[in-house]
Amino acid sequence: MTTTRRRACALVFAVVAVASGRGLAAQQAAPANLPDLSGAYERYRGAPAPPQAPPPPLKAQYLKEWQARQQAAREADAKGEPIAAVVVNCIPEGMPGMMAGPFPMEILQTKGQVTIIQEAYNQVRRILLDQPQKPIDEVDPSFFGRSVGRWEGSTLVVDTVGVKEYVRYLNVPHSSEMRIKERIHSVAPDIVWDEITIEDPSTLEKPWSFTFAYKRTPGYTLLEYICEDNREFVDEQGRQKIRVEPQTQKR
Repeated sequence: MTTTRRRACALVFAVVAVASGRGLAAQQAAPANLPDLSGAYERYRGAPAPPQAPPPPLKAQYLKEWQARQQAAREADAKGEPIAAVVVNCIPEGMPGMMAGPFPMEILQTKGQVTIIQEAYNQVRRILLDQPQKPIDEVDPSFFGRSVGRWEGSTLVVDTVGVKEYVRYLNVPHSSEMRIKERIHSVAPDIVWDEITIEDPSTLEKPWSFTFAYKRTPGYTLLEYICEDNREFVDEQGRQKIRVEPQTQKR
């Protein structure tokens, strides 16, 4: 190889190396430019407050059934005999109910994944970053479904499919085709909104949107929540009851 060719090749390799180094540095620096949502949060109802959630735009046949269930639940509550919910059997709320939980939650932001842990029932969902979503019929139904996400500027955009049909938020029915879309972002210092839109052409007339707000709680550590000493049970009529241990008679 001539001296001129060796110099030319060396120059090409140097340019490629510099370009590769810059590309790698850019990739490594990219996460630092993203907002850090990590931390413990609790539901927040102060300002700025999200808009009030509308009723579910269910199709006529499902709306009538849902309204009847809601009325039955109100009447049962008035009698002091509430209809049992799934949590009576220590079953987690799943998606999107876990995002509405009254207990604190924690967000862990790591490379390739955002993990959300709800203190109630130790519920955990994993949002896989920058991965393609699978077709719904290839996702095994689960309580939390399969969530994939990507960053659009300072907003985490999430797509979730594959939620079990009997996992219902506010008793609203859905089909196996339900898709949950989220836009999670900060709206003020330490205030995060989760803007949720549920799409299900089988049961809904149009997409159903609502928003949950959270406030960061620095220094809080989630507690273990195990449903092991639950005294609630479901009676033969589907009502929620509490087991009362008989008191030891005094002699």
